[in-house]
Amino acid sequence: MTADRIVDVRASFVGRDDPEPPAAGKAGRRGDHWLGGKVANPMTRYAEFRDSRDAGIGADDGGTVVVEVEAESGAVGVWTTGGLAAAAIIEQHLARLVKGERASAHTRIWDRMFASTLRYGRKGLVLHAISAVDLAIWDLHGKVVGEPVHALIGGRIRDSVQVYATGPRPETAAALGFAGAKLPLVWGPSEGEAGFRNNVALAREARAAVPADFPLMYDCWMALDVDYAVRLAHAVEPLGFTWIEEPLPPDDYAGLRRIRDRMPPTMTLNTGEHEYTAAGFRLLCEAGVDVIQPDLGWCGGMTEVLRIADVARVYDVRVIPHTCGMPNYHFVVTQPGGDLAEFPVLSTDGVSVAPQHAPLFSGEDIPVNGWLTVGEAPGFGLTLNPDMRLVPAVPGLPGVPGSRRGGGVDDQGQ
Repeated sequence: MTADRIVDVRASFVGRDDPEPPAAGKAGRRGDHWLGGKVANPMTRYAEFRDSRDAGIGADDGGTVVVEVEAESGAVGVWTTGGLAAAAIIEQHLARLVKGERASAHTRIWDRMFASTLRYGRKGLVLHAISAVDLAIWDLHGKVVGEPVHALIGGRIRDSVQVYATGPRPETAAALGFAGAKLPLVWGPSEGEAGFRNNVALAREARAAVPADFPLMYDCWMALDVDYAVRLAHAVEPLGFTWIEEPLPPDDYAGLRRIRDRMPPTMTLNTGEHEYTAAGFRLLCEAGVDVIQPDLGWCGGMTEVLRIADVARVYDVRVIPHTCGMPNYHFVVTQPGGDLAEFPVLSTDGVSVAPQHAPLFSGEDIPVNGWLTVGEAPGFGLTLNPDMRLVPAVPGLPGVPGSRRGGGVDDQGQ
């Protein structure tokens, strides 16, 4: 037996009488939060779903899932994902492949999880589940050996990383010293020329609210088509917008190439938030995307994003990950080209800077004057809030392998 041998994998819901992290809340729980407002999205083409970012996309599926991976030493690595389906995959499939392994066996564990889910996985929900377990294992590994994750993945090149802000108030981002501001696009192609003019008008308002040289970006969240995206890029480029992000559905690689060929050369085409694994990001690089934006909580975790970074380096494509909290920053500070990262402004009014996963976790590093310094605490430096009430996500089912409450392989001494 070894101190880092994994003895348990748990997936739990945050109790409904506890506050949820802002990023995890569903439409019905966001209330007046700016994230619950109108944002162009893949469902905007349906009139009944035009007034909210979450309408028709989010579902009340149980909410935030806390993933805990425990070692024989008693150390526990943590991360989070969302939804009953992901929790079921973790508890009833992935757990049995992870238990008994050493926390340092990242490549082996990742391959076991991915290969065993090929028939129903490869992208989407299954990768969200794999990513959550992978990140919890990296956190556990760091806690077992007393090292931060950035030390385990090769050592940081810089102590701090400059961050840009994602939120509704560019003037606040500028005042707080962020490196730029990314705004949500509000109107989609189905809302016609009036919607297009409104998007450009908002861009003008944003420019008027910040210094002339302050970078602005538009997040289009899979809502556009090729012609609309090209027109939008040309309309906002004179206003100092430096990129448009994720204009098309994630599998439209040919469409991305057409946009890149037609958009202003002074802007970059960024995407990848909803892409998965190094194989998917290779296709984005081949499509001519300028910047890829893997989300470590979705794309395959820390183990896979290191491979994604290798692919990007071969194609000379920049990597600026989509926000994921502390794993994002531990990764970025180890990368030769990692000089910029995303920080979401998740306060209700979009003004104050707060930890991304509060109150679920404590220990998150937050930016000061637009720079985020990554600390030396073991793992990702996170501690689960002891006041959170965790509810088992998947009740024990007799005879189901991998269910910690229902006679999994470890319970039988195998």
